[in-house]
Amino acid sequence: MASIPQGSAQSHSSNNEGNNTIPLIIVTILFFMWGAITSLNDVLIPHLKSVFTLTYMQAALVQLWFFGAYFLVSLPAGMYVRSFGYKKGAVTGLVIAAIGCLLFYPAATSSYNFFLFAFFILAAGITVLQVAANPYVAVLGSPKTASSRLTLTQAFNSLGTTVAPKLLAGVILGGATFLGAEELAKLSPEELHAYHLTEASSVQMPYLMLAGVLLLLAVIFAFAKLPTIVDAHDENDKGIKQAILSNLEAVKAYPRLALGVLGIFLYVGAEVSIGTYLVNFLGLERVAGLPAAKAAEDYLYLYWGGAMVGRFIGFFVMRYIRPGIVLSVCAGSTITLIMIATFASGPAAMWSLIAVGLFNSIMFPTIFTMALHDIGKYTSQGSGLLCMGIVGGAIVPYAQGGLADTIGLQVSFLLPAACYLFIFYFGAKYANLTKSEEEVREAVPAA
Repeated sequence: MASIPQGSAQSHSSNNEGNNTIPLIIVTILFFMWGAITSLNDVLIPHLKSVFTLTYMQAALVQLWFFGAYFLVSLPAGMYVRSFGYKKGAVTGLVIAAIGCLLFYPAATSSYNFFLFAFFILAAGITVLQVAANPYVAVLGSPKTASSRLTLTQAFNSLGTTVAPKLLAGVILGGATFLGAEELAKLSPEELHAYHLTEASSVQMPYLMLAGVLLLLAVIFAFAKLPTIVDAHDENDKGIKQAILSNLEAVKAYPRLALGVLGIFLYVGAEVSIGTYLVNFLGLERVAGLPAAKAAEDYLYLYWGGAMVGRFIGFFVMRYIRPGIVLSVCAGSTITLIMIATFASGPAAMWSLIAVGLFNSIMFPTIFTMALHDIGKYTSQGSGLLCMGIVGGAIVPYAQGGLADTIGLQVSFLLPAACYLFIFYFGAKYANLTKSEEEVREAVPAA
């Protein structure tokens, strides 16, 4: 998953590596937590779909509200952080995210719409947290090792997306007794309401635990001795109108940047969409016929874990092969795997879709750096535009849900395949770009 950088920042404190070990550990834990929380959506969506008898499109509203918060909250979050400071911003983000988790408790005795509201508040808190916490990765140590610290935090973000489904899927889904449409139709309104309450209540304890952890981190962060970060204000900070004009100027000057924004939109959309429907896909009789709990606990983590492993492989591969070529090869591989998953059955279909995670690994940072490569003074605007593309995680799963309701879930995966087709084109078109400069690599957010 991706986190949002906001402008450039500098520290007025010493960058001694030894003095920053504890703060770096704290920030790394934050990356782990928001990775874990985001991946839990993929566990909850099939659960809520069954509990509230939703269509695929209705179930995808979770991602629409969650990733929509990234798009809507990032700008006011940046303004808040600039006004009150990065440290207070991080604490505020943690508290808001904790409130979002706490809202899952009353949501379980209310309605699906209440769940969507809780998801939005949770995502809003994570957005504020990311805007505030990302700059600490750059200042907690020497500028020369900023890239290695970014790689470390990305790895822990991926670790969170990997272990959360494994650890909590059983708690959320293990005791669920999913009823079919015919069985639900036989229940009286009172019995149906009681069923909803019983099944939805399984999310209460896990999210209460997450709320407790987030509040504890807020207290630790509030009292931790962290470097003071000051924005390096420049001509980019001239108000919203000027920022929009600047962004348009950047896109006009560098069409590659515009294609990169579309690439990020489609990549995040495809990655999130596959994760969203993977549990339901594994439940299809034609594929594996797995119960939701087993699919989430034993297989969902492999999809996200593949991305974590692939990042380390990609780190070494791209030292010798141009990023565009690697991006095209990975995109071509995902298209092939999705086509197998769409038209095959049994283990071939199951493992093909799970393996997509491995090839997703390098896409976000590679598209990001290729889009920003050698665009000079527009790097800051470009970074902001690319992060806006993360809203693809809200739109593409919703669109695939509509397809799943009309043409079937398995065939609907042709939509993510089409997204990767554009990414293949982007990598091939700019395959001759040289490797990104150090300062461009450091502009890439954790994904």
